[in-house]
Amino acid sequence: MIDHFNLPVSDLKRSADFYEVTLAELGVPLLMRDRDAIGFGRNTWQFGIVQESIELIPMHVAFVAASREEVRKFYAAALQVGGSDNGSPGLRLKYEPSYYSAYVLDPDGHNIEAVCRCGSTAE
Repeated sequence: MIDHFNLPVSDLKRSADFYEVTLAELGVPLLMRDRDAIGFGRNTWQFGIVQESIELIPMHVAFVAASREEVRKFYAAALQVGGSDNGSPGLRLKYEPSYYSAYVLDPDGHNIEAVCRCGSTAE
């Protein structure tokens, strides 16, 4: 439904460092940079961060994880590079029986989630 999304950030380098490490755990590499924006994606720019000088309103972005292990790796990596815990990896039964996710706050306070709608606890 959405082709790409750009998230406003206050410090492009700090956010690039954060997202490059955390999104790598989901198999999403940094694809391109320009002066005020950085794009990530598997084949094309799907998610970007854009330097803004305005006051930022915290947003929520959820990234697809292929497995529960990817969710755990995403969460651990995010905490290692300056993210703050906002919900450790686990099932979120209030959403659906197989909804497994983790939440972190990025350096600007955006609520970033990795989610796997996997059925097996072995994943």
